[in-house]
Amino acid sequence: MTQFLSLLLNGISLGAIYALIALGFVIIFKASEVVSFTHGSLLLLGAYTVARLSDPLGFLPAVLIGLAFTALAAFLVERLIINQLRGAPVISLAIVTIGVDIIILTELIRQIGPDILNVPHPWGGDSVRIGSVGISENRLIAMGVAGVLIIAFFAAFKYSSWGVAMRASAEDGEAAALMGIRQGRVSALAWIVAGVLAAVAALFLVGAPTPGVSAAAYTVALRAFPAAILGGLDSTGGALVGGLLIGITEALAAGYQDQLSFLGRGFGEVAPYVVMIIVLLVRPSGLFGTKELTRV
Repeated sequence: MTQFLSLLLNGISLGAIYALIALGFVIIFKASEVVSFTHGSLLLLGAYTVARLSDPLGFLPAVLIGLAFTALAAFLVERLIINQLRGAPVISLAIVTIGVDIIILTELIRQIGPDILNVPHPWGGDSVRIGSVGISENRLIAMGVAGVLIIAFFAAFKYSSWGVAMRASAEDGEAAALMGIRQGRVSALAWIVAGVLAAVAALFLVGAPTPGVSAAAYTVALRAFPAAILGGLDSTGGALVGGLLIGITEALAAGYQDQLSFLGRGFGEVAPYVVMIIVLLVRPSGLFGTKELTRV
């Protein structure tokens, strides 16, 4: 039972980080109808920037610059590429984001090389015990920060003018445009917010128990993509639920690897995709996604 509770707590903390990344996928899709595959490189860019600037500037300035730089990169991708292709087929836009992702990722991998860059988190790599259950301080803080950001996002999404504009654009883009909502501005701000969320997620993903920043951090965003699909690509609440489900699934599959050896080594890494496929076979639009109706 102690092992199960420990894995469950660590899975929830990992799921909270995945939820931040999945929210980025969802708000970009709601604002610009683009399935963005640039999140992996944006996440790695944020982690790399913080790691490189921590020594000369200190941790907090490096984090602030990393957040700003990642947001700027996301904004430039939207303004220089996505905005110019507005109205293009969805599949074309998705492929374009894959191309952008490969370009950014290739350069980041070249800069990182074979090294593992350290991010000197002030809270270190110590563990905290809650009763008989242990969790790293990094993951515990990640849960708190993710919780605050998710609450702030949902409040802004419901009550701010940007949130109202995004919901209106997602509901009926033509009607929103006729009402004076500037969809280009809504889309640009959505990409900026998604970039910031990716950078925050990266900050905690490269801390304990992870050794540091390496090219492998890129794959985390790929594991967060099933969270967005599972919850529903047009559902912000689904991103939260999907992130938690994927995080718990991955933690439990990795923790009980010995008992699941008949499924092959490293099953924990593919478990999120297995869950995603099973859910989509039952609900093709995701757990909370909107089922499109076609009138014939």
